[in-house]
Amino acid sequence: MYLDSAYIVKFYANEPDSPAVRKRIRAAKSLVCSAWCLGEVSWALHRHLREGHLEAAQVHELVRTFLEHVDAGVWTLAPVSERILRRAASLLSSAPADVYLRAGDAVHLVTAQDMGEREVWTNDRHMLAASAYFGLQGRSA
Repeated sequence: MYLDSAYIVKFYANEPDSPAVRKRIRAAKSLVCSAWCLGEVSWALHRHLREGHLEAAQVHELVRTFLEHVDAGVWTLAPVSERILRRAASLLSSAPADVYLRAGDAVHLVTAQDMGEREVWTNDRHMLAASAYFGLQGRSA
């Protein structure tokens, strides 16, 4: 199961659809993501501090737990290689004008494609819309 960073955050932080996401994650046989998520997940958890949903100590603990899970192999992280970045650049340079996608989301989609995944789990509407361009099915709980 390939998840983008936003879905991983929902596993650790309480967000509106976190219970459904947690249930799906717990049932998955494997959990994969781009190593790009290391920064994205940490800063997304920090966003909860900035918005007043979590205290600093809670964010620190959640980031620590996430990194421990990475180290323990709960999340299989694919390296962000130059080859992945070049493929993302190449695909984006030939994308139709109506494909709206941030660079990090393109890295996720190319990584999922590269890993042989058929689906990518996200709640990002732009990523869901662009997933077909990458030959993937966008899924959301």
